[in-house]
Amino acid sequence: MSLNRLNSYKNNTIDTNESRLRRHEVTVELRKSKKEDHLLKRRNINEEDPTSPIQVSQVTSPKVASPKVASPADPSVERIFANMRSADSKRQFAGLLAARQLLSNEQNPPIDLMIDNGIVPICVQFLQKAECPHIQFEAAWALTNISSGTSKQTGCVIASNAVPHFVNLLECEYIYIAEQAVWALGNIAGDGPTARDIVIENNAIDGILRLLDKNSTLASLSLERNIVWLMSNLCRNKSPLPSFEQVNRLLPRLAKLIWGFDAQVITDTCWALSYLSDDNETKIQAVIDANTVPRLVSLLDSDHPNVMVPALRTIGNIVTGTDQQTDVVIAAGGLQRLKKLLKHSKEIIVKESAWTISNIMAGNSKQIQAVIDAGIFVELCHVLQNGDFKSQKEAAYAISNMTTSGTYEQLVHVIEKYQILKPFCDLLEAKDSRTIIVVLTGLVEIFAMTDIQNAVGDTEHLCVMIEEIGALDKLENLQRHENQDIYKKAYFLLDTYFSENEAAEGKLVPRQTQGTLEFTVEKLDVPKGGFTF
Repeated sequence: MSLNRLNSYKNNTIDTNESRLRRHEVTVELRKSKKEDHLLKRRNINEEDPTSPIQVSQVTSPKVASPKVASPADPSVERIFANMRSADSKRQFAGLLAARQLLSNEQNPPIDLMIDNGIVPICVQFLQKAECPHIQFEAAWALTNISSGTSKQTGCVIASNAVPHFVNLLECEYIYIAEQAVWALGNIAGDGPTARDIVIENNAIDGILRLLDKNSTLASLSLERNIVWLMSNLCRNKSPLPSFEQVNRLLPRLAKLIWGFDAQVITDTCWALSYLSDDNETKIQAVIDANTVPRLVSLLDSDHPNVMVPALRTIGNIVTGTDQQTDVVIAAGGLQRLKKLLKHSKEIIVKESAWTISNIMAGNSKQIQAVIDAGIFVELCHVLQNGDFKSQKEAAYAISNMTTSGTYEQLVHVIEKYQILKPFCDLLEAKDSRTIIVVLTGLVEIFAMTDIQNAVGDTEHLCVMIEEIGALDKLENLQRHENQDIYKKAYFLLDTYFSENEAAEGKLVPRQTQGTLEFTVEKLDVPKGGFTF
C-alpha cells in the first residue's frame, strides 16, 4: 500500500481529523493513568524520600532538624536569607540548608515565600561555586523542589538562567551533584514544550549522553532512573513537538535501556519510545530501526501494568504506520500477546489492545487473515458483548475497519463463525454519536460488499439476519436521531435494503370483495438449496 496506511483507513471509515482526535483522547487517558500509577512529571524531594539522589548526611554538613513551615512574618526566614547573602561560606551553607529543608516539606512547601525573598537567583549563583560542592548540591536540591511546583514557579527558575548551569553540572566530578542536576532538568523539561525546548537548546542531550558514557558501568540505579526519566520528558509534549533531529539521538540509548531489569527504568523508556513514535512513519521507522519491537512485544507479557501500558502504547503507534511497519509487529508475535491482553483485568489495557487491533485491521487482507488465524475474534466478540463502553467502541472500530479492508470471504467467515453482527449492531443504541456512525459505516460496507458479490439470496439473507438480531428496529429508531449523519446513514440503509419488504407488506393488505377479505400474496423466488450467506 503506497499511501499512508492510517490516512487511507480513515478516509474509508471516518475522517482524518476525527481519528486524530480519537488517538489524542486515548493518549490523554494513558498519561492520566501514568500520573496516577507511576511517577509524576515533576517530583519534589523531601528528607525521607528513598529515591533522593543523596541525603545531607552524605555531605560533610551538620544535621538540622526539619523545621515547621515558615510564615511570611517568621523572623527565622529573615535569618535564613541574611545567612545566604553573607560572604561567609559557612553561613551561606547554614542558611541554604535551612531554606532547602523548608522547601522539602511534604505537605505545603513555602515555594512562593522563598521566591519572594529572592532565593532563586541566590541558588543559581551557588550552582557555580565549584569550590564548595556541598553548597552546589543544596542549591541544586532547593531549585529542584521549586521547579516541582507550578508552571509560574518553574518559570522563575528558568528566567534566572538556571538551565545552562544545571547542564554544566551534568559533567561534575561528584556524581551526586550531577544526579541532582538531572533531577532538576527533568522537572523543568516536564513543565511543557516551551520549557522542554529550553533544556534541549542548552545542549542537555549532549550532557546526558556524556554522563551515560562516563557512568555506563558504575551508574547507580537511582541515577539510571533519573536519567531515563529526564530523557522521557525531553521526548514528550506536543504543540510543538520536540526537534526529532535532537531527540532521535537518544534512541540508541533508549534501545539499550529497554533491556534492563528495573521496572521503573523500563517504564520511562517505553514512554519515551511512545512519544517518539507518535507522529509519522519516518519516526516510527526510526524506532523500528533501533530494534526495539521484539523487546516491546515481549513486554506485553509483563507482570507490571506500568510497564505494559507504555509498551502497548508504542506498539499501537507503530501499527498506525505502513503495512510493512505493521508486519514487523506481527512477525514479532504481537497478535498472540494482544489476544491475551483483550482478557486483561485492567480496562485501559483492554481498550488500548482493541485500539491497536483496530489499526492492524485497517491494513491489508493478509494482515486481517493473520488476526483471524490468531483467534482474536473470539476475544473481540467478548469485548463487544461484555467490555466497558470505551473498549466496546474500539472493538467496533476494528470490525468496521475489517469491512473496508478485508475480503468478502473473510467477512462471511467472521459473521458466521463468531456471530459478531449482534454485539456490533447493539452499539447502535450507544449514547456516543461517533460510535453509532462507526457501526453504521460498517453496516453500509457489509451490504455494499454483499451486493458486489451478486450472490443469489445473500443480500436478502443479510436483511433477515439484521431483522432477527433486532437491528432493524434500531435502524428505524435512528431516523429520529438529532445527528444528521446518523439519520442519513440509517435512512440510506432502510431505503436501499429494506424498502422492498415494506412494499411487499403493502401487497398483503386485504381488499374487500363482496363482503369477504381477499389477500394478494407474491410468490418468493427461493433459490435451490435455500438462501446461503
